[in-house]
Amino acid sequence: MRTQVRRSTARSGLRLLLAVLILLTSLVGSANAEVHHPRQQWLRDSTAGLFLHWGMFTAPRHLNCAEWERDVTGGGWTPEYWVDEATKLGASYIVLATFHSRLGYAKPWPSKIPGSCATQRDLLGELIKAGNAKGVHIILYMTDDPQWHKETGIETLDSAGYSAYKGEQVDLTTRAGFGKYSYDLFFEVMERYSDLSGFWIDNDNEYWEQNKLYEQIRAKRPSWLLSNNNEDTPIMDTVSNEQKTGMTPSYDYPQAAFTPMPRLTEADYKLPTTGDWWYSGGDSPVDTRLSTGRYITNAGSSMKSLMAETPMVNGKFPPQQEQFNNFMASWTPPIKSSLQGKEGGGYMYGGMQPGFWNDGAHGVITVEPGAKTQYLHVLTKPRTDQVRLRDNGYQVKRVSDQRTGERLRFSQSGGYLTILGIKNWDAYDTVFKVETSGQQGFYPQSSIKATASASKAGNPASNLVDGSFENFWDSDAHTPVSLTLDLGRRKPARYLAVNQREASPTYARESFGRPEDSARIMDYRVSVSDDGRHWGQPVKVSAMPSARGVQFIDIGDQRARFIKVDVLNTWSGPQAPRFDKQLAIDEIKVGYEYAGSFFQPQVPLEAESWHNDRDGSAHLDWCDACSGTLQVTGLGNGKRNSVTYDDVTVATAGDYRLELGATGSGSLSVSVNDGAPIDVQAAGIADVPAPVAVSVPLKAGANKVTVFSKDRNGPGLDRIAVAPLPPASYVPRTTLTVTPAGIQWLPSGQQSIKVSAKLRVDVDDALDQVKLAPVAPAGWTLTGAPATASTLRLGQTLEATWTLTSPAGQNVTAADIPVTASFLNLGKALTASKPLRVALRPADRVFMREAEDSANNIGDAGVTNCGQCSGGQKVRNIGGSPIAFAQFGGVTVPAAGQYMLYLDYTVNGDRSYFVSVNGGAPVEVKTSGQGNTTPQTSTLPVTLNAGANTIKLYNDTEGAPDLDRISVG
Repeated sequence: MRTQVRRSTARSGLRLLLAVLILLTSLVGSANAEVHHPRQQWLRDSTAGLFLHWGMFTAPRHLNCAEWERDVTGGGWTPEYWVDEATKLGASYIVLATFHSRLGYAKPWPSKIPGSCATQRDLLGELIKAGNAKGVHIILYMTDDPQWHKETGIETLDSAGYSAYKGEQVDLTTRAGFGKYSYDLFFEVMERYSDLSGFWIDNDNEYWEQNKLYEQIRAKRPSWLLSNNNEDTPIMDTVSNEQKTGMTPSYDYPQAAFTPMPRLTEADYKLPTTGDWWYSGGDSPVDTRLSTGRYITNAGSSMKSLMAETPMVNGKFPPQQEQFNNFMASWTPPIKSSLQGKEGGGYMYGGMQPGFWNDGAHGVITVEPGAKTQYLHVLTKPRTDQVRLRDNGYQVKRVSDQRTGERLRFSQSGGYLTILGIKNWDAYDTVFKVETSGQQGFYPQSSIKATASASKAGNPASNLVDGSFENFWDSDAHTPVSLTLDLGRRKPARYLAVNQREASPTYARESFGRPEDSARIMDYRVSVSDDGRHWGQPVKVSAMPSARGVQFIDIGDQRARFIKVDVLNTWSGPQAPRFDKQLAIDEIKVGYEYAGSFFQPQVPLEAESWHNDRDGSAHLDWCDACSGTLQVTGLGNGKRNSVTYDDVTVATAGDYRLELGATGSGSLSVSVNDGAPIDVQAAGIADVPAPVAVSVPLKAGANKVTVFSKDRNGPGLDRIAVAPLPPASYVPRTTLTVTPAGIQWLPSGQQSIKVSAKLRVDVDDALDQVKLAPVAPAGWTLTGAPATASTLRLGQTLEATWTLTSPAGQNVTAADIPVTASFLNLGKALTASKPLRVALRPADRVFMREAEDSANNIGDAGVTNCGQCSGGQKVRNIGGSPIAFAQFGGVTVPAAGQYMLYLDYTVNGDRSYFVSVNGGAPVEVKTSGQGNTTPQTSTLPVTLNAGANTIKLYNDTEGAPDLDRISVG
């Protein structure tokens, strides 16, 4: 939706329930969806599109249709300009959004159907002709939404004219009336423009659905595409994901997507970094780094980048947008062959692992059909001269720079490809062409049988090994859950490659006020058995990062018939009911050997290098999972059994990040230039290197680094790696949850409040010396000790509960009481904090609670920011479904009787709540307003019991207002 406000569709109860069920099953895809069809091929082969919001209300705003058209023509509008600008962006299509709720509902064609602005000049027809001449498809945007019909104070919808045309009374300002009007427009467009390429639908209208509009479009124009915004509607070809933000890194747009391949997906986003979707004046900048990053990461997930620019009345783009287009016209051609007609790698089409790589690097993979040729797109370069990533079993033959053709050295072993000695980095996307002889070292999927302790009907465990990414296993919301792979007989096994269903974002977020979270494996353990009954101790206990693409579980050199993966939990939480406890997996592969060759360049700073000194019992040992297939073991009992690097060279003196690839668990000690040893704790398994890192001081030039263990039998060492420390702004990503959330409205006098907090580490990084506690304001007392941990790693948590008591003899004053986690990362002191908010309840209220308070049950509704609301937030998407409501438990009053219930809300248009007290008969509360940003108040007399009561606000069939808070007086 282009309005950046809540969706206003008011569906019938049955339709809404079905929509919710579709959302609930999004982890398993849309049943009977238009996933594959020849009409989609041109879009599958494309990389990008250009999204144009342009209409009567483009600045300077016009309130007269004829005057707008006069200025469009008089200003020199030409369709060729748009087509040429799209071509500069590498866009294969244009979506024209003129019939838009916030732009005056203008029809850019000489429509014979009255009801809103229509041009005499056939702007749409001219654009289609110009696009066809240069191979650019044109798609027409259509809105479902009449709610902004009088936003300017001038009515933009002509109900009288349309009623006369239809011979019946039709109110275009209602959803039903607008649905009928726009329904007719669809057919007019289909009759006039056979060479249009389709419709881009901004959410559904009930009238369209009731009258089978989409089915009729399919019958009348079978070659046209249909796209829906933010909803996975089965009959549509494309699912569009609007303006996602909050990812790390910010350009990795697919992290917020929710639709698995091979469904066609779009990322529609604004190129100007500020302002509206349409031109509202000014020359907003374009963030080249952000925009190119989105362009490439979308291609790396087979998503199409639908980039929105803001044409002025004359059609021209503001200067900074033109400048970006000109940049793209020269920047993309050298790498075009790595993007156009390619698929995202690391998913169903094969390819290496995308995402975070070594030393701060981040990138994606694109693949040729069959994935023998792959392209590594390095969007954030590492802090070193090499790129290291999981190879997913592909045997590499050659690596070259896509722009220059320069051939690069590489090393491959232990499941990793390392590209060495990189000197030339592009500012935005360094692309390496990787030619392989294909994937090897995995058992055929047909040779493996899979079972599970729980499965959803229709999604059995056998789908885990059927070789198809369109069939998948579903846990049926069971966690913990066990998956068992039967290899048929006792065989070697070294690692698992797991492709989870890409049907959820990778992190907790809100999308138009609806909570979302990652339905991916977090904590797991792996066991092996020869008979499927006796398992022994787990061979691996760890956490899997919440990330897109194939993930790996290295289990060491195992020989067994059965492999069992116990999934203990997922990353999602109860704040996102649609994703909580959900888990679906496309495929699990079993690897019996790693790709690579023994005779190849050595990765720098291998422990087994002949340049190093090995003292005492330190010796070489075989290690399939290690980078050079060798490790150094025997490092226990102090420094006399050690490995020493005599030439660890850096250009400038300073503190550096020293990473050790430790095999096994226990302590390792690092001495730099014969200085005092720095101890670090390894937590891996034998013969599988796991990284641990410390900050060490190095001098310019050569340095001596000695590694040993004070343990009796210390871990082994695969290699070390030296890189600059992360930037000063770097803080490992964590999730800090504080309960209660939302302003706590406290009565007069001294008060005590219980507060709980939980810290979770969300990245594969170590937090040391962790401490978690509230920081009591002056005069307050804190009961309860801080929670502490020596180290926290990926997925691990720290939590505690305390009591805060306000000063005696006075009322509470408004305060944000920080609950703070302090920790070290590479020796640097860092913090994460979230406030407990308290305020004095007004004297005329006996109860007050924010809608966003964690004590409430909001079902499938969600929390969103609201600058004018009392706590800076509100609950939106209430109503339109039986499971989208706001229920307040513990509404406590001192005595039974009648009270006044105050509802603080925001609304645009006419909407209603139904209010039920203690399960009693509901009472309708009608509201009306404009803008949905300024809180209003409605009152309702209610009868309450002494003590705790429950109040529920809902509307099962239509959208209700957004809710700021309730209070009782």
